Amino acid sequence: MAQRPEQAPADAKMDATALYREDIITDRKVGTIRRMTPIRSDGSDDAARPSIYVGEAQIMTNAGPLPINFEIEAKNLAEAVGQFGDAAKEAVERTVRDLQELRRQQASSIVVPQGGMGGLGGPGGLPGGGKIQMP
Repeated sequence: MAQRPEQAPADAKMDATALYREDIITDRKVGTIRRMTPIRSDGSDDAARPSIYVGEAQIMTNAGPLPINFEIEAKNLAEAVGQFGDAAKEAVERTVRDLQELRRQQASSIVVPQGGMGGLGGPGGLPGGGKIQMP
């Protein structure tokens, strides 16, 4: 039986040298910053590695809210908070461009009816008079 994508592989092992503690910081208005603090396998802070700051925001789409995650290049929390707006704006613009490109690709694709492109009738032929459907 094939393994489903949401199942973890049997040999999944965490890397004890790349552990982080996650702190969530929010103003409850604009977004959230996740501070990823490097730690050792005993749980103590690992000062040899820098903290990572990840911003989270969301944009509203026709399908509902779309979460946007983006890394913030900062040395400390104060810098991350100060850079949040610019980083979020850039991430939203990039996401909108990506969505527009996906929409363009989807609009230009041709959907082949089920049954394949066999002869125009008979087994494997185009059902329903051979109409091609556009998304």
